[in-house]
Amino acid sequence: MKPVRFAYHQPTSVGEAIALLGSSGGTARVLAGGQSLIPQLNRRAVRPEAVVDIGRLPGLRHFVVEGEGLRIGALTTHHDLETADRLPPGFAVVPETARLIGHPPVRSRGTLVGSLAHADPRAEWCLLAVLLDAVVTVRGAYGARSLPVQDLFAGDGRTVLVHDELLTDVYLPRPEPTAALSETAFQEGGLPLVAAGAAVRLGPDGLAVSVRAALAGTADRPVRLPALERALCGTRPDEGWQDRVGEAVAELPEPPSDELAESSYRRRASAAMLLRALGRSVSRARAAAPAF
Repeated sequence: MKPVRFAYHQPTSVGEAIALLGSSGGTARVLAGGQSLIPQLNRRAVRPEAVVDIGRLPGLRHFVVEGEGLRIGALTTHHDLETADRLPPGFAVVPETARLIGHPPVRSRGTLVGSLAHADPRAEWCLLAVLLDAVVTVRGAYGARSLPVQDLFAGDGRTVLVHDELLTDVYLPRPEPTAALSETAFQEGGLPLVAAGAAVRLGPDGLAVSVRAALAGTADRPVRLPALERALCGTRPDEGWQDRVGEAVAELPEPPSDELAESSYRRRASAAMLLRALGRSVSRARAAAPAF
């Protein structure tokens, strides 16, 4: 199958791209790396009247340290982040996440911000962004605004962006150096069936003083688990965490069922992936603890 016919635009500035989107009346789609959009076009899952290709816009392919965080431009590829050798301390989870995505050809063209814009509830970057409380920059005819990534997602494949708005970058606050992801997929390189992220900080007594936990693939967007985070804080990782994780996952709304996995499998896999992510994070925290 081939895409429906559409007009193709290649703007030379962000302002021109926004103007083209605005003039489309909501019938245009943005093309960056194309690793999500092009398959959708070929399946005719989307039928735009126009495609606005931002792939050559200047100034959008970068990642820079800003404060204690990292600002990543809209055209920065998975490969750029996978092979980065100048990330600040504590950001090891960024190249680790990039390596989970697709295969080398996909990582060489696909982008982090493009993944957020497509809002697949299983996507690794969407999960990490929620885990870290990332903030995106949205530009439109009115100017620019910042938006917490949790407020960006509106459901499976949907965001709150209106037709003349463009994501231009994302800010990742500095994570705990222990942050880790875990996932299970139907096939290597494919989107995960479910994935989990965790970041644990331990005190000198071995008790958890800070816990972050998130899941992807169990709802129409990635979700944080604040009740579980509170329950684990102040406890020792070896004492009852498996039971607490099981209880937290059991209380979640029914995960989706599809041709790849039933809801009951996704629930069991969610608990397993979350325990694995928490375990990896705790292992990193213990390895980094000073010896006395």
